[in-house]
Amino acid sequence: MVPPLSTEAPALAGPMTPRPFRVGSRRSETADTWTLTLEPADGGPAPGFRPGQFNMLYAFGVGEVPISISGDPGGDGPLEHTVRAVGPVSAALCRAQPGETLGVRGPFGSSWPVREAAGRHLVIVAGGVGMAPLRPALLEALALREELAGLVLLCGGRSPRDLLFRAELESWGADPRLELGLTVDAAAGGWGGKVGVVTTLIGGAGFDPARATAFVVGPEVMMRFAVETLLDRGMRAEDVYVSIERNMKCAVTQCGRCQFGPTFACREGPVMGFAAIEPFFRVREI
Repeated sequence: MVPPLSTEAPALAGPMTPRPFRVGSRRSETADTWTLTLEPADGGPAPGFRPGQFNMLYAFGVGEVPISISGDPGGDGPLEHTVRAVGPVSAALCRAQPGETLGVRGPFGSSWPVREAAGRHLVIVAGGVGMAPLRPALLEALALREELAGLVLLCGGRSPRDLLFRAELESWGADPRLELGLTVDAAAGGWGGKVGVVTTLIGGAGFDPARATAFVVGPEVMMRFAVETLLDRGMRAEDVYVSIERNMKCAVTQCGRCQFGPTFACREGPVMGFAAIEPFFRVREI
């Protein structure tokens, strides 16, 4: 039997101790993906985070999984996590109703170098649910837009119904501060946009590869082709960043589950410079 969870924050809670958070709201993004807002059950403030970092979310009695933070890093509201139901734990998280309690550990990991892109073109390439860990980077980039030479968002999904944050995509498409490109693998009735994989948008996007920084997230096969396309267009490997998603158990480099070559995704990642991991990234199923 799982013991009752205290709503009081332990005085000396360590990195393996989940902090109780209550589900504030639950919003459907697609048929199998939900965005949860989480508020501290102990009355304290929500932890700050950097774009690209993740938390370990614990569904009591089921298990724990790493989930990227998808909220606004500049805001002071509740945590936001966008979760796709692909296994028992993520499915339990997606079923969590407002008022229910989940465990949260974190934030952990590295972050997108948004501020370091000042004076450059920032290109964000998202495939499928990869838009979730990139949303904080985009929101920070919009807040710092005057410091950037340009801002491009290229987003792809399996179908129009699989695009995340559709209401925001509409507002971003009307925002003169960025260039938005959308595409889907297979069109459905009423879709008047482009059809094809997201990498097909890179060639026509309006950025100078000689002074651009790119963030790429999606299935690993998509990231491989996206990075190759960016390099073919003239970008340097040193200016391309990807997010390495691995099954994590401890998030503090003790279990070895997320080892990626000589690195650990929970410590050096999940955001990693492509130049540093290129030899390992090109090995399938590493």
